Amino acid sequence: MLKAKHHPIVYPFFRHYTEYLLRRHFGKVRIVGDFEDRGLPILLIANHVGWWDGFWAMHLRNKVFKRKFHFMMREDQLLRYRFFNRTGGFSVNKGSREVLKTLAYTSQLLDDERNMVLIYPQGRLQSLYRKEFVFEKGIERLVDGRQSKLHIVLSANMIDYLADKKPSVTMYIRDFGGTLSRAGLERGYNDFYADCLRTQTNIEG
Repeated sequence: MLKAKHHPIVYPFFRHYTEYLLRRHFGKVRIVGDFEDRGLPILLIANHVGWWDGFWAMHLRNKVFKRKFHFMMREDQLLRYRFFNRTGGFSVNKGSREVLKTLAYTSQLLDDERNMVLIYPQGRLQSLYRKEFVFEKGIERLVDGRQSKLHIVLSANMIDYLADKKPSVTMYIRDFGGTLSRAGLERGYNDFYADCLRTQTNIEG
């Protein structure tokens, strides 16, 4: 597997480039939700809707979490876009024993309070209008026994145009406080996402 690298030039550039891209392509960028920093490593669980996902997570890192950014990416894509490896991307190769190495590496990252790790436990791109997510196996290996050692944050990204030429993106965040199991995380995320959809439908231009 490919471990994450944080190039001394590329990584800071990516942080600033993210903010430039969001200002250029979105009319409004909002973060909705509270975060109280407890000095713990952060596991960010997000919906996976498209090309912008990593940039939105980096924006959260820049504005809210203030941790070293890491994210899991399919190995074939990471080999194709090596730039992302130098900004915190590390590989996962599903359907092979390599996935166990990836999970072990992710677990090591989450032992360090200076880190945040972004994952998409549904494992593939899905419409933001989806109402229910099914998490793949493996996430339980990352959270088992970490009740007081890990800060789990749920994230959902929603887009609307309304009367504007450029879309607006709303990034919802919420601390997870349920049972640390795949079923518990899946249920907690689906409840959170349903609340986000209800809030989003009431937004007006």
